[in-house]
Amino acid sequence: MTSDLLAMGQKARAAARSLALAPSESKTVALKAMAAAIRQNADAILAANGRDVAAAKAKDMKGSFLDRLTLTPQRIEAMAQGLDDIAALPDPVGRVQAKWSRPNGMEISRVAVPIGVIGIIYESRPNVTADAGGLCLKSGNAAILRGGSDSFESSRAIVTCLSEGLVAAGLDPNAIQMVQTADRSAVGEMLTGLGGSIDLIVPRGGKSLVARVQADARVPVFSHLEGICHVYIDRDADIEMAKAIVLNAKMRRTGVCGSAETILIDRANAEKALQPIIRVLMDAGCEVRGDAATQAAVAGVKPASEADWSTEYLDAIVSMKVVDGVDAAIEHIAHYGS
Repeated sequence: MTSDLLAMGQKARAAARSLALAPSESKTVALKAMAAAIRQNADAILAANGRDVAAAKAKDMKGSFLDRLTLTPQRIEAMAQGLDDIAALPDPVGRVQAKWSRPNGMEISRVAVPIGVIGIIYESRPNVTADAGGLCLKSGNAAILRGGSDSFESSRAIVTCLSEGLVAAGLDPNAIQMVQTADRSAVGEMLTGLGGSIDLIVPRGGKSLVARVQADARVPVFSHLEGICHVYIDRDADIEMAKAIVLNAKMRRTGVCGSAETILIDRANAEKALQPIIRVLMDAGCEVRGDAATQAAVAGVKPASEADWSTEYLDAIVSMKVVDGVDAAIEHIAHYGS
């Protein structure tokens, strides 16, 4: 294990001890200062992101990957606003979750306390850097961030802003640290726990990343599944509203895990709903894969295979199926959904 990573873990452990006792006001000041620093340094963040995007294009990266990697002025403002929103949340540290008395007179309380040091491993989505750092700070936890190598420059620029916020509030700047190498071996070292410094690993990314973390981690892991998200169009649904919802759910950002991957339509509404919903998706450049009823409704719909119902496309592709009412929709989602 490299001495740099061990030292990072030790600094995070020391920062976690002081952060656990930090007053709510200090954390709020830090979060607001982070948001301000991101806004003030937007040009520097965009320049760093431009270098990442250019390098990704040189490696022939395309589509949803580039979309997740790319920052815009609007996305930078969303990052800053996200930190302001976290600042406005109630402080979870010290919250009494339950309280009871024993027959012997002992009073017992279950109180929320910080975990300690959280290692967050994620793919090339720079906005996760701000989200993860801000949430860890609010909950009194130190963070060691390891973003995807393709977003290294962007993440480093964002972490600089987070550090400025910590310093402005008089908090330890080591409370949020970024692994200063794009070498993939750093992930393996983090999964060992850095000599006991890391209390929890949180992976955020695709199936292969999560599977590796689950298989190799020697510390506890909070993991997630794929985002197989569904939209159900009921028999009484307003068609214009349904079109707008489906278009937004699928096409607003196809490369994120919250994007809709399957559309289910009640058979009782299929005659009115199928064609307009398929066409609004196709007109937006979305490929539609459907069951027999969906294929019969509009030319150009491709046949859906069994695998399509459990596929996270992260692209402008959607599967569509006609179902016999809400109970059948629930059954489908329970079987295939995430």
